[in-house]
Amino acid sequence: MAMGLFSRLDLQEGLQTLSVLQWIPSYVLLGAIPILFMPYFLVFTKFWTLAMFLLAWLVYDWNTHSQGGRRSAWVRNWTLWKCFRDYFPIKLEKTHDLSPKHNYIIANHPHGILSYGAFINFATEANGFSRIFPAIIPSLGTLEGVFWIPIVREYVMSMGVSPVSELALNYLLTQNGSGNAVIIVVGGATEALLCRPGASTIYLKQRKGFVKLALKTGAHLVPSYSFGENDVHNQETFPEGTWIRFFQKRFQDIFKKILGLNFCTFHGRGLTRGSWGFLPFNRPITTVVGEPMPIPKVQNPNKETVDKYHALYISALRKLFDQHKVQYGFPEMQALTII
Repeated sequence: MAMGLFSRLDLQEGLQTLSVLQWIPSYVLLGAIPILFMPYFLVFTKFWTLAMFLLAWLVYDWNTHSQGGRRSAWVRNWTLWKCFRDYFPIKLEKTHDLSPKHNYIIANHPHGILSYGAFINFATEANGFSRIFPAIIPSLGTLEGVFWIPIVREYVMSMGVSPVSELALNYLLTQNGSGNAVIIVVGGATEALLCRPGASTIYLKQRKGFVKLALKTGAHLVPSYSFGENDVHNQETFPEGTWIRFFQKRFQDIFKKILGLNFCTFHGRGLTRGSWGFLPFNRPITTVVGEPMPIPKVQNPNKETVDKYHALYISALRKLFDQHKVQYGFPEMQALTII
């Protein structure tokens, strides 16, 4: 009986590890299929008509990702995402109701290395977002370039992921009725470089576009913080003046220029606990969604108005962090550092 229990536990942990292991490679594989094989089909095989059909569909469907996308409740409810959730585990905590009579911008912090908490809580139903926030439709924002790749765009749209572009966000907040919540990981790739276990530093002082968007659309602003997001990887920053720091900075510049991403030298655990690798550590992440802030609708907000509501948002975020930091592992005296 004991052996059977251990076998089930080993199987469960193995499935959880595989669910996380497949996540990024699945995007790479799905993206490689059309990029590598479509030119081959067009030139060297009799299946050129299939490749032409896929290209024609991409052109015809080009604007869909900026007009609400094409989500699938089936994909959002895959058991795969529950295994992914339990690997850490990841939790979602509500502090206030969100009325379906309004639209919302949920600003999420910190970015961490790969925003595991934001993905599971807002792009899947692993933690029951639709049950916790009934009649609210979440759309997690990501880089628009993802939607230029055939197959990948269908996959991410099925999870309710949207480009974090003005066109797409405006559509969701002004032309798609009420009860919409767009989730923006405000610090973006720049904030990933601040990720360290135990760190509570976010990149926000100069990030005011989401506040301006809230003012122009009248969407309520909602602060959210993923406690533990920074703890699941270790990140190395090498000493200034060393050759390895020189190459690290050059790679960071190249990634930022070409892909819009920052190159992070991070590591975690391997396929087994205690081993070295690039999988995240099994450490809990809890995304706490705060109180919505009503924002007036201003067609052309000036700098003073944007600064005013940006300051109010920062105060609300600090309050949220201070109310929950001890519960989720931070010392009482630790403050949220905003740069």
